[in-house]
Amino acid sequence: MTIAPDNARQGASHRYQAMLDFVQSADDTLPGKFEITQEGIVHDMMSPVGPHELTTVHLRRRLERVMPEEIVAHTGEPDVEDEAQGLMRRPDIMVITMEDMDVPGSFDPRTLIAAIEIVSRSNPDNDWVAKMRDYPLMGIPVYAIFDPRTGEGAVLTDIHITADGPRYATRKDFVYGEDVTIADWTISTAGLPRYADRTGEQH
Repeated sequence: MTIAPDNARQGASHRYQAMLDFVQSADDTLPGKFEITQEGIVHDMMSPVGPHELTTVHLRRRLERVMPEEIVAHTGEPDVEDEAQGLMRRPDIMVITMEDMDVPGSFDPRTLIAAIEIVSRSNPDNDWVAKMRDYPLMGIPVYAIFDPRTGEGAVLTDIHITADGPRYATRKDFVYGEDVTIADWTISTAGLPRYADRTGEQH
């Protein structure tokens, strides 16, 4: 669900601060995850289901087996914030150095090596559309998407300037079972879980 502020005439900075104040006041009292996009506040009220969380665990472990010790595949808080763009996101996995994690408050998105999202069953456009637009705006150099609905995904790289602003120039699609390269590291996608339909069958 997207909640847009009522007064669209407010300046961008004031608009962002108003949304940020709301998110900070609501984060401890309302369930789900809040993010700030160009459209407004995205509130994902759905608790992540098993395949989503299990995919996160698999990817984190596989990446950390091949990455140097000083780089981690971090999950959870804090958010990644770009106040100038009026954006605040919380990727499912953030590939980042431990040194760059040692900061007060939110992470600087330009210190991320990669952002990884596992597509939500309830709101796939947030990952496939909105974040594909927002992450290059924030300067995140690599964006990897894993979609348990279809058993497919994509890795987006090479930010370049377009008439609509920064966008990823290169997209490499993959299907589960193939190896995939995220930044400098290649991992297997074999055995990643899929969402099941109401009959219990996986799709």
